[in-house]
Amino acid sequence: MALDLEGVLSPEIWISVAEQTKIDELRLTTRDVADYDELMRHRLKILDERDIKLSDIQNVIASLPLLDGAREFLDELRAFCQVIILSDTFNDFAKPIMKKLGYPTLFCHDLEIKNDKIIGYKLRQKNQKQYAVEAFKSLNFNVFAAGDSYNDIAMLKAADRACLFRAPDSVKKEFPQFKPVEEYGELMAEISSARF
Repeated sequence: MALDLEGVLSPEIWISVAEQTKIDELRLTTRDVADYDELMRHRLKILDERDIKLSDIQNVIASLPLLDGAREFLDELRAFCQVIILSDTFNDFAKPIMKKLGYPTLFCHDLEIKNDKIIGYKLRQKNQKQYAVEAFKSLNFNVFAAGDSYNDIAMLKAADRACLFRAPDSVKKEFPQFKPVEEYGELMAEISSARF
């Protein structure tokens, strides 16, 4: 099982940062912008202009609750299959979320930090979600994937079966080949029915 993190198990980090800092330009996510590099350059420019530090963002993240029912869903899922979280977040952001989720396996990226200032980012690999799923399949794993944003589409296409989870209407409309589900019970039913 390959799951996205933000929007599937946790709130969107950047939207939460935008709400707490009152900087609307930080509300953009991969639900809005398909080009991840463009999105991150936009974010880094704003952080620099507004002097927002890594610790400021980490404080916001530490205060975020999981999505309602996320931990229970993940625990139930891990009881019968292996789960990997494939995310375009960063290790320095994800730590408090992973603690709340019981430390599932996470593949994500790294930030470049100097004196508490985010000066850049380093992708583990471009299209890492897609390539991770393809690697799992090359090891003879059957893969079910779920995500909510443009940056999840390549992962969903690479999987044996996939669903959109709480995706915005724009993503659902553009990718009708993926069944949209809104609740963890629906997602669990889809995963259980895969019968790999």
